[in-house]
Amino acid sequence: MHIDTVAVQGGYRPGNGEPREVPIYQSTTWRYESSAAMGKLFDLEASGYFYTRLQNPTNDAVAAKIAELEGGSAAMLTSSGQAANFFAVFNLASAGDHVVSASTIYGGTYNLFAHTMKRMGIDFTFVAPGCTDAELEAAFRPNTKAVFGETVANPALAVLDIERFAAAAHVHGVPLIVDNTFPTPVNCRPVEFGADIVTHSTTKYMDGHGTAVGGAIVDSGRFDWLAHADRFPGLTEPDESYHGVAYARDFGLEGAFITKATAQLMRDFGAIQAPQNAFYLSLGLESLHLRMARHTENGQKVAEFLAAHPKVPWVRYPGLPGDEDYELARKYMPKGTCGVVSFGVAGGRSRAEKFMGNLKLAQIATHVADARTCCLHPASATHRQMNDAELEAAGISPDLVRFSCGIEAAEDIIADIEQALGAV
Repeated sequence: MHIDTVAVQGGYRPGNGEPREVPIYQSTTWRYESSAAMGKLFDLEASGYFYTRLQNPTNDAVAAKIAELEGGSAAMLTSSGQAANFFAVFNLASAGDHVVSASTIYGGTYNLFAHTMKRMGIDFTFVAPGCTDAELEAAFRPNTKAVFGETVANPALAVLDIERFAAAAHVHGVPLIVDNTFPTPVNCRPVEFGADIVTHSTTKYMDGHGTAVGGAIVDSGRFDWLAHADRFPGLTEPDESYHGVAYARDFGLEGAFITKATAQLMRDFGAIQAPQNAFYLSLGLESLHLRMARHTENGQKVAEFLAAHPKVPWVRYPGLPGDEDYELARKYMPKGTCGVVSFGVAGGRSRAEKFMGNLKLAQIATHVADARTCCLHPASATHRQMNDAELEAAGISPDLVRFSCGIEAAEDIIADIEQALGAV
């Protein structure tokens, strides 16, 4: 089916006399008539539900829709996008291991990798998405377990050359993990270009209304864990906490990664998405294809307006001709990228903050990518934990304003920007 139809009807097909909308299974537990039946669930010998911390029917239906949208084999929901990225990496790497990551990633993800996971014994090497082939090759080590990047970086808006990074990862026998939050599968499907694992902050465009925090992980089902068994013992060797289950052997390439992430990480960390939030997410997904078209259209119009304004010295939007990643954006996202535009205000940081204070329609918020237009000064907020060198590597200047175009009339958004710049 076309992706528009999948957005509406994917993941859940009601039977005769069953609810047309995905039901909310607001229950922590399920009843069984015997301990033996429940024991088979705990040993992963049978499918079913016993505790919502691991799995829930509402969550599974929504995850199945996201997997179908991305062209993957299996998916799981998490409590946030941050949890999704943590699970995706930690499912492969442990103390003593190494990961290669693009430097232009969201500040919270950078902090997770560079500081928190480093304290867990996992080392990261950060490379610019536009690095040379030699620089990318030099980033790998014998203990590298994965490569990570964002399709469109938040807020630098750098476009990842997915095929190039996937090829480098595969030469070294490791998967490419791509955070596809900004384009969503409506505008880009990284699996089609070689990505092995796709993550999302579903809090953003997928939810679309700022109502529910959540994340998702999608497995392409294409990476051959058994061909690299020595590198990924967690997926290929027996798991004694489940009486010797070997995920790649027992669940195949299409089910191994998500089964392990659920059975081990969700069991131990418990970062499950609430069924109520999954229901809200399901409602958001039904209009994703319509909203993304409007977000992208508004983003393009705003970027073009800003590029011609005398008080805006620079604009970053991959859909603008002349943008350094314009050709990459056309290759990977021919329908457009997203509704987020990054730009600077003449006069630097203080003028940027004054501009934001003058906005009337657009709201200053620690959020991005929902129905209402909002903006943020990353150096003062989401990326304030970074030093100047780290900000520069992430593509963030002190005057950068991240402007997220909602689905209001483009004329009203532009008029608001125009009056706010006029007051600076």
